[in-house]
Amino acid sequence: MKNFSNAEFSPEVIEIMTTALEAAVATLPEPVHSSHVNALAESILRTAGAGERNVGNLQRIALMELQLAPRNR
Repeated sequence: MKNFSNAEFSPEVIEIMTTALEAAVATLPEPVHSSHVNALAESILRTAGAGERNVGNLQRIALMELQLAPRNR
């Protein structure tokens, strides 16, 4: 996971990000790989850090980025 040690979020934003991550992970087919969860989390952290606060938007952006990410096989 990328370094987000300088990121600061209020408890309310952390709750929004958690909800978005849980919703995004719930849409993934089983088995869910930890690399996919990490990619979703990084996207949500980055997008929330840029100011987005809408759960649905955070979820959609994270899922779109995951879909566009190169696959390691």
